[in-house]
Amino acid sequence: MEAKPEKRITTKVGTVVAKKSAKTLRVQVERLERHPLYRKTIKRKKIFLVHDEHEKCQVGDVVMIGETRPISRLKRWRVIEIVGLASREIETETESEGGLT
Repeated sequence: MEAKPEKRITTKVGTVVAKKSAKTLRVQVERLERHPLYRKTIKRKKIFLVHDEHEKCQVGDVVMIGETRPISRLKRWRVIEIVGLASREIETETESEGGLT
């Protein structure tokens, strides 16, 4: 028997903007696009609902997401890897300063 060729999955890189539900993230993906008539570069943004099985991502993290089978009504993407972590130190410093005033 011949081995099946490995499927190529669509991947995107974006930033986690919300984490309100269990195992679900909202990831904003930005892309640059040229206007067809005026040739100006425009930044387009789209938000995807993403499945996070291990719940390791936090708001502000940069993640790589991949297309997968439908998990729920709106979730068709899952986290492949965490590319960059959000700066956690700044958040804890501002919270502690708020308690002093």
